[in-house]
Order: sequence, then C-alpha cells, then structure tokens
Amino acid sequence: MKRILVVDDSATVRQQVGMTLTQAGYEVTEAGDGVEGLAALEKGGIAMVICDANMPRMSGLDMLEKIERDPS
Repeated sequence: MKRILVVDDSATVRQQVGMTLTQAGYEVTEAGDGVEGLAALEKGGIAMVICDANMPRMSGLDMLEKIERDPS
C-alpha cells in the first residue's frame, strides 16, 4: 500500500484529506508543518507529499525546497 504524507497546519484539513485518501486505499501519515513533515520523510516509506504552502515554523514551499536539495 502506498503511503502519502499530508502536511497542513489545520488538523481539520489533514483529517478530511486523510479520510479521502484512506477511502481510496492509501495509507496516510500526517504532519502539522514543514518541520514535522521533514521528520516524517526521514523515516522513509513515503510515496507522495501533499502540503499546504503557508504554515508556521516552516512553510510547505520551504519544505519542498529542502526535499529538492536533498531527495534522500
């Protein structure tokens, strides 16, 4: 089963997106901001990332730039 990381500072949005993806047959991991998102990615097994652009501590855009610089 493919695992998707959903990164958003809104718990409601994470739950709604997560429920939809789970019903579609995906395993979902959630993170509340870019810092948590990067930590989840370091654990491995993530096939795709869906993230909000504007979040506290680290925006989704900053998180994606870090992933692009170090895709491991």
